[in-house]
Amino acid sequence: MAKVIVFLADGFEEIEALTVVDVLRRGEIDVSTVSVMDKRTVCGSHKITVYADKMFDDINFNEYDALVLPGGMGGTNNLMTHEGVKEQIKTFVSAGKTVSAICAAPTVLGASGVLKDKSATCYPGCEDRLFAGEYTGDKVTVDGNIITGQAMGSAIDFALELLARLGSIAESDRVREAIVF
Repeated sequence: MAKVIVFLADGFEEIEALTVVDVLRRGEIDVSTVSVMDKRTVCGSHKITVYADKMFDDINFNEYDALVLPGGMGGTNNLMTHEGVKEQIKTFVSAGKTVSAICAAPTVLGASGVLKDKSATCYPGCEDRLFAGEYTGDKVTVDGNIITGQAMGSAIDFALELLARLGSIAESDRVREAIVF
């Protein structure tokens, strides 16, 4: 079973983070929410507080198969300034592991240097900070082991694409049908 980290930072977009957690867990993927703050309670951009499963410094990243970065400007800014997050992004991409980001968070991938010569999408208006080969503007873009999503409105599509990659297309289709999407 694949193991996934969903990073949480104060100001994260709740729907983007929790939709991914929900869909992946429905698909029997082992998901850990991981706080990059100095506490396990993380406050989203709409003042919804989430208690993270784990803290960044307690993670053995070698045990995980994928990283997910939800957007939200405050959360994205907090992820952007966390050197450990950017280091793990580079390590996972180099190892061929799945790295994904949605909304404004693909800009963290851009700042990490992993989108060079790649296709990617993000929240409209953030594309100049992708440093990507091609901005697609699509709801979801897959380029090799990197998956990017456009915005909150594409959160289910983004999560189902992750499930198809980390579980199976059949499992993604099963969840899609179960949630009537």
